Amino acid sequence: MNIVTTPESVLQITLQAMERTPDPRLRSVMAALTRHLHAFVREVELTEDEFERALEFLVAIGQASGETKNEVVLAADLLGVSTLVALQNNQDPQGESPAALLGPFWRANAPFCDGGESIARSETPGVPLEVAGTVRDTAGRPVADATLDVWQASPVGLYENQDPAQQDMNLRGRFRTDAEGRFHFRSVRPAGYPVPTDGPCGDLLRAQLRHPNRPAHLHFMVSKPGHKVLVTQVFADDDENLESDPVFGVTRRLIGRFEPQQGGGQATLQYDFVLEPGEMKFPRPPIP
Repeated sequence: MNIVTTPESVLQITLQAMERTPDPRLRSVMAALTRHLHAFVREVELTEDEFERALEFLVAIGQASGETKNEVVLAADLLGVSTLVALQNNQDPQGESPAALLGPFWRANAPFCDGGESIARSETPGVPLEVAGTVRDTAGRPVADATLDVWQASPVGLYENQDPAQQDMNLRGRFRTDAEGRFHFRSVRPAGYPVPTDGPCGDLLRAQLRHPNRPAHLHFMVSKPGHKVLVTQVFADDDENLESDPVFGVTRRLIGRFEPQQGGGQATLQYDFVLEPGEMKFPRPPIP
């Protein structure tokens, strides 16, 4: 009889109830998740109070999500899960992926810009930054007419959807590569910034004595039909938080050289991307 008799009997009865799931992948994933959850509860001897607090945390991250913040994505980032998924699904032959987590601030449908145009749409004081590079395929051939979706925080560490002083879509834009696969745009040098700490994820960081400060970076999403969408970030090589990114997004190959020019009055970044063959499938935007 499928009636619970002991703590140990719960798992097998639960797994049996899931066996009728028609979708084989869903059946496999949920069975594995259930086994690991039950093993975790047994290993840590989870108390009823701790279980209640865990449920409250899950409810709270949902309630804290909205038009300007996705606390659920942030929680996955802070636990290293987002980076693990990105690396596991985007390994290159050298064993280190050029991909990175999407993060909680990407917005779809940023305006298209001409090559060389600035993505600073409102007055954004800061060090001028020139960004250029080439998009190639895995055979080293230039990829013409690829789209680069770019977004970044301002020099004060805020994305425009967080900052009423910034114009809508400030420091966001999309560019197309030329016939030689090249791209070029202007911006201002981004600053590092704290992940949002006004919700339950902030409470978690404080409880773990972890700082919230991400190293300065630019986000890129590179795409073209017939190629896998590349979601990545490029980090400033001189940032003090490269080795302590709270969302674990920094990998060695994603550190770019932000070269100072004219006595530090402006900077340049040269960075190339490689697109793999595959389906052009975009992620869901974490915010509108």
